[in-house]
Amino acid sequence: MSIKVEVVPHDPNWCSAFETESKLIALALRDNVVAIHHIGSTAIPQIYAKPIVDMLVEVKDILKIDTHSSEIEALGYQAMGEFGIPGRRFFRKGNEAGIRTHHLHGFEVNSPQIERHLAFRDYMITHSEAAQEYSELKRKLAKKYPDNIQGYMDGKDGFIKAMDLKAAKWRSSH
Repeated sequence: MSIKVEVVPHDPNWCSAFETESKLIALALRDNVVAIHHIGSTAIPQIYAKPIVDMLVEVKDILKIDTHSSEIEALGYQAMGEFGIPGRRFFRKGNEAGIRTHHLHGFEVNSPQIERHLAFRDYMITHSEAAQEYSELKRKLAKKYPDNIQGYMDGKDGFIKAMDLKAAKWRSSH
């Protein structure tokens, strides 16, 4: 798969892009929505990120996302099903030029994936040294794998798993 791997400095507009998009998602999924969270690197200030806004929607019933996927597709998203993570509903969106701009991850309330994503984000926001280490790793990997998204993702995997463990410990002590 040949997707250009590019990481850029933090853009404060990512937060407003999340706010705008989350309101549209909430309207599309109606009363099934419990919460919508900004996750991933675009939610962590001061670090480099791929310029794709990651959103996590917590829903009461994961199957109801399927019944409303046409409303999400009407917002420009492509439905990808579980896309490798059981219990998830994944959607991706690009702009007019075909450049990816948003990822939407849907999980049912109480999914351990929700806690994992939020703990990672909050840990990174609170521990700037870990966030900077992550930022540097991403910049190195983007240089090493400019046309290999899988190589880039694989290169981050060990770091993310180690941070997930630290974040879970940190979260449970708060």
